[in-house]
Amino acid sequence: MQERDNCVTAEKVKNTFLGNSAGHKMLLPFFDEVNLKKKALVGKTLSSLTYDRYCTVRSHVAEFLKKDCNLSDIALKDIDHKFLCDFESFMLVTRGCNENSSGKYMHIFKHIVVTAIKFGWIYKNPFADYQIRRIKGDRAYLTQEEVEILMKKDFKSKSLERVRDVFVFCCFTGLSYIDVKALTHENIRILFDGKPWITGKRGKTSVSFQVPLLETPQRIIEKYRCKIPNDRLLPVSRNRKTNLNLRQICKQCGITKKVTFHVSRHTFATFALSMGVSIESVSKMLGHTNIQTTQIYARITDKKVGNEMNMFAGRIKSLYPNLHLATADEVKIEDVLKSLRIRTGEKVDKVWETLTAKVWDKMTTVERQSFVSEMENNENKPKMISDFYIVLIGYFLENLNHRNLVENVFDTQKDLAVNF
Repeated sequence: MQERDNCVTAEKVKNTFLGNSAGHKMLLPFFDEVNLKKKALVGKTLSSLTYDRYCTVRSHVAEFLKKDCNLSDIALKDIDHKFLCDFESFMLVTRGCNENSSGKYMHIFKHIVVTAIKFGWIYKNPFADYQIRRIKGDRAYLTQEEVEILMKKDFKSKSLERVRDVFVFCCFTGLSYIDVKALTHENIRILFDGKPWITGKRGKTSVSFQVPLLETPQRIIEKYRCKIPNDRLLPVSRNRKTNLNLRQICKQCGITKKVTFHVSRHTFATFALSMGVSIESVSKMLGHTNIQTTQIYARITDKKVGNEMNMFAGRIKSLYPNLHLATADEVKIEDVLKSLRIRTGEKVDKVWETLTAKVWDKMTTVERQSFVSEMENNENKPKMISDFYIVLIGYFLENLNHRNLVENVFDTQKDLAVNF
């Protein structure tokens, strides 16, 4: 003791003899001490979910000691690299955790060990040569078509309808479960643009967020106005019950993906990025502390690639005249109408022909070629100039939205929002 501590007292000798010395601090009581402090922070700097995970890891450690080590407890100083490997194997095999869940639990256990090191109970860090494995998996999200199916579905059960409404609300706002549950009317404010925004602080990180309140979530709020107690905005059920109801909802809608409530947050990030919102803006709306977190949550879809390539094509169209082969790829409206066998020159169709020519002149060479390609693959080709114009203006407006990044990225869903 004198070689280790340079100071020996009668009390230290007694504690060593009784097994209560600093060198024999036991793991489970120390874990309980840390968890007790974590519990006091719930609702302040810690979420109840995080505290529950600490309790779960403590339970796993106790079970591991009893079943695999035949011990009721272990001294902190006896935790070594082998102990960590055996504990991880126990969670993967005996507890049936996947690699990512096991990694999360190991991170929590690492926090316990590091805390013990700081307190002087452990002299050598057993995690120094230990690597926590995590698999970077694909984050689930719903496509726009799947969200539309959810919005149009009529449910006989009111509880399923309420869960659907809250889930869709978060698909258009990006709020997490804990944040939408805490929403009150005070969180809705009119900001600089004269429009309503959702403002607040994330329950998980206390980072401020501001999200514009689009038409669909506004309608959901109005649906439940003055129907929820304690000034709450929406009828949010318990998390476990909500996820169970989501399984039934997806089953009735024919959606085979594994959907939890948090998928709505991923969906929002994917929608926003796919429709041209910058990743910096998405990160701020989600309340993330750094862009890297947003990159994990968000999806770069094929649609986003297509949109950005259309923008790119529009911006370089001024280079086309410099290309000697450009004239060979020129697409004339007269040739298109002739190939489709649409009659022209009729007096009654003069207005339609004029409108068609004006739209055609506004389109880039790339857009014209793309349109012709789509028409060739379309089974239901227009037979009259009026029908052709309707198809053409629809295609033009869709690409115009992609090029100009329309002010409201969800304008394409306005009609759907009205029906919802």
